[in-house]
Amino acid sequence: MSSFVLIASLIFATYGVAVIEEWVSTNRLRLAGPLISTLRLLGQENILPRKSDRLFFEVGPVLLLIAALLSLAVIPLAPGLIVTDLATGALFFNAALAYVLVAMIMAGWGPDGAYGMIGGWRFLGQLIAYAMLVVMPITTVAMRAESLSTIDIVNSQEMLWNIAYQPLGFLLFLFAGMAMAFVPPFDLPVASGELAGGVEAEYTGVRLIIFRLGRMVLILSVSSAIVVFYLGGWLGPFGPDWSWSMIKILGVAALMLSGGRMLPRIREATLLAWSWKLGIPLALANIFLVGVLVLVVPL
Repeated sequence: MSSFVLIASLIFATYGVAVIEEWVSTNRLRLAGPLISTLRLLGQENILPRKSDRLFFEVGPVLLLIAALLSLAVIPLAPGLIVTDLATGALFFNAALAYVLVAMIMAGWGPDGAYGMIGGWRFLGQLIAYAMLVVMPITTVAMRAESLSTIDIVNSQEMLWNIAYQPLGFLLFLFAGMAMAFVPPFDLPVASGELAGGVEAEYTGVRLIIFRLGRMVLILSVSSAIVVFYLGGWLGPFGPDWSWSMIKILGVAALMLSGGRMLPRIREATLLAWSWKLGIPLALANIFLVGVLVLVVPL
């Protein structure tokens, strides 16, 4: 029964993320929108670029989906509702995200097209800059929980959620997560106004469905991680535990997808400079502050 609830919850949440993305991008709320878009793509011809690297071209979207699913595997929706409870789950989440980079490089290189290749290398620079801003906030939530288990991290927030205990870490992880999921204003790899779709420009039909599904699952995974690390996971005043996880996850996904569109897209060099010159020093300061709080105010 728990396995059915877990699978149904993840499918529902992924579909919810797709509905939210269509809503914020088109200003139209259509519950059937993702299904209509999928059916339309299924009717497209699967075009293979003439000089493509066939292996990279085919594997890139699939690997993106697999990496997103792997990162989601260590995220608990409620006690007992988790694919695998690893003692080092927080680190596994970060390690799984590393394969998103491989998938994006393969998807950008495979078609042998200029737009895709530029998009793939943009994501490489973006990930290298923002990967540390994922790891360092994870360090601070693990410091408070005295564990890398995602379940222990949620339980450590029973008295006070981490968003209040370490708000700086929350902001850093939120922006880094948006960069990992390449949502606006961090959507440089697929910037439609500049690269005509970038990494996904050469994909059509079923391949494009898989690529976009992988991105939806990636957004879901990042949103779920933010909920687990900073918003108390399944903790809530009443009702089923998993329902609170769903509400929080969809709320964070809506914040990521809508809030980022209010910010202008800027040059990739500027984004990287902000990460190295501002983000990482702030993350180091956050580690120091949380270390002091853990010793002085061990909530």
